[in-house]
Amino acid sequence: MSNLASIKNIIFDLGGVLLDLNYQATIDAFVEIGIKDFSSLYSQKGQKQIFDDFETGKITSNQFISSIQSLTHNYISKDEIIIAWNAMLLEINPKKLDYLLSIKERFRIFLLSNTNEIHISKFEGVLAKKNELEKFYDCFEKVHYSSRLSLRKPNVDCFKTVLEINQLNASETIFIDDSIQHVEGALKCGIKAYLFPQNYTIQDWLPDIIQPKHH
Repeated sequence: MSNLASIKNIIFDLGGVLLDLNYQATIDAFVEIGIKDFSSLYSQKGQKQIFDDFETGKITSNQFISSIQSLTHNYISKDEIIIAWNAMLLEINPKKLDYLLSIKERFRIFLLSNTNEIHISKFEGVLAKKNELEKFYDCFEKVHYSSRLSLRKPNVDCFKTVLEINQLNASETIFIDDSIQHVEGALKCGIKAYLFPQNYTIQDWLPDIIQPKHH
C-alpha cells in the first residue's frame, strides 16, 4: 500500500459503494414490460448514448421516457418506465452513513455519482421516508451528480472539474468506485483511486485503506 499519510480528501461513488444496486432488477423489469434486449442497451460496463445524455442533463426525464417508449411497438406508460428504471436502486445501510460522519473530522468528504433526475428523486424519497435524507447530505462537504455537473465518469474532465470546484489537490485525494473504468479515469488525473470490492461494506473495507497496518 502506498503512503497515504498525505490524504486529506475522499471522493465516494454512490451506487455500488454506498447505495446498494441490482442492475439485473432493472434489466428484468424492462424485459417484463416488453423491451427484451434492454441488457444490450444498458449495463454497469457500458450504455447507449441516450443514458449518457440523461446522466449529463442533456435530455429531460420526459425526453428520456419518450426515448424508452420508442424502443418498442408496444405502449409502455410513463409510470411503468419509472418503476422499471428505479428497480435497480435498493437502499443505503444507515451504518454506512454513521461511518462517513465518523471520518468527516479527519477528511473532507465528497460524493461523485453518475446519476439522473429520476434516480435522484427515488433515492431521496426512500431516505426521506426513513428520516435519513438530511443525515445523508450531512455526510458530504459537497455532492456532485453528473446530471447537474453536465459531466460523467470516467471523463477526465469530470474529475478535474470536481478537483477545481473544491480546490482539491489530486495527490491528497482518494476516489472510491465500483466500476473499473471510473477508477482508471480518476487515476489519469493523479487521484489515488481504488476499486471497491464486492461483498464488502465501506465501513469494513475503508479503514484498512486509510489506516494501513504497520508491520
